[in-house]
Amino acid sequence: MNSPTRPTRARVLIVGGGFAGVACARRLERVLRSDEADIALVTPLDYELYLPLLPQVAAGVLTPQSVAASLRRLLRRTRIVPGAALGVDLDGKTCVVQLITDQVVCERYDIVVLASGSVTRSFDIPGVPEHAHGMKTLAEAVAMRDHVIAQLDLAAATEDPAEREARLRFVVVGGGYAGTETAAYLQRLTVAATCRYPALSRETIEWHLVDIAPRLMPELGPRLGDKALKLLRRRGIEVSLGVSVASAGPGWVTLTDGRRLPTHTLLWTAGVEASPLVASTGADTERGRLAVTPQLTVPGHDDVFALGDAAAVPDLAADGDAICPPTAQHALRQGGMAGVNIAARLRGRTLNPYRHRDLGLVVDLGGLGAVARPLGVPLSGPPAQAVARGYHLLALPTFVARTRVATNWALHAVAGDDFVRTGFLAGQPATIRAMEHTGAYLSPAEMHALTASEKFTGKESA
Repeated sequence: MNSPTRPTRARVLIVGGGFAGVACARRLERVLRSDEADIALVTPLDYELYLPLLPQVAAGVLTPQSVAASLRRLLRRTRIVPGAALGVDLDGKTCVVQLITDQVVCERYDIVVLASGSVTRSFDIPGVPEHAHGMKTLAEAVAMRDHVIAQLDLAAATEDPAEREARLRFVVVGGGYAGTETAAYLQRLTVAATCRYPALSRETIEWHLVDIAPRLMPELGPRLGDKALKLLRRRGIEVSLGVSVASAGPGWVTLTDGRRLPTHTLLWTAGVEASPLVASTGADTERGRLAVTPQLTVPGHDDVFALGDAAAVPDLAADGDAICPPTAQHALRQGGMAGVNIAARLRGRTLNPYRHRDLGLVVDLGGLGAVARPLGVPLSGPPAQAVARGYHLLALPTFVARTRVATNWALHAVAGDDFVRTGFLAGQPATIRAMEHTGAYLSPAEMHALTASEKFTGKESA
């Protein structure tokens, strides 16, 4: 575990700048002395995105910057490698990284943390990757806001009734937290906007929320799930359960119940799967995620840790062979535990298993609408809204982020929205296929061939 230039320090490489990766880096900075290890974080972004508030960015309640916590504020001595990992060679202890300049470099490590997160899962449904929009990145949230307002602009300008109807019909797929909150917030945006569009009325706008599951947000339980369902329907959102998308195309969506809906907006939040980076390792997987021990290590590779959405972490607090769900709560706490266990590994101590008690769930539906179950206590309405917003403020990683979010909430409550399109991504496709770039990852064979080639040897990042 020696480096020619720094012979006494181990090289710890963290792949992924999401909740799990950043939490691991922060914990390592606290528990390790600077002379014990060099810490590097591979991420194409220079911020940690607070994903639970993306629907509010799409609706214009929050500004994009308010949910992006600067890594330069969060991390003091971690070297940030500005790029995306394309593959990891576990045997050669090498990670191939494509920098934001498109240059491909090699990152060597002694210990690696795979926290590469997840990508949108489209279930091989025809037309979804090419025509649906996602909601996993800041760019997608901003693009969705511009897209929705553009549909209102185009609908108000056209004299064709069929085109106006299609422009004002919005379809959201996925009845989980992300889909439900996004549909709720964007529906409120479009209804509020009608006061600025004389040619449009609230009755002409259609929002559809569809999900293949028989219940909305089943993790909340029947009582709270039914309350959320009634609230959405009372606002005018048509919720179809036991239904999904059969196919999609330019200007239409066909559902599995036979309906064909003319629409220019298909928003896909129906599921995620581990990043394709997982496949490049050649390690065993479980349900598409890296199989790991309760100590967060990959079996057979004591120097490889995996966590967050990329790992099938055993849920020791549940019965049977359950694995931890891909939530922010688990990712944050797994990141902290991984940091503790890496320090233990370097110091020759025993590693601890990951065990976490669920703190509860919060779902913010906009306005005074919300449902929550903090520590198992069911809440709805204004009390749930207070709990939801309080939880998000506490979970944001910096005081600056908390201040920005609280200020945005207050300003929006008083002043409302101006329904402005930024145009930042005008002319660029904002579909799942265009935004997630999942075709860039390497296979295990490609990884071995690349790292073994003479041309690549020596291209190591500084």
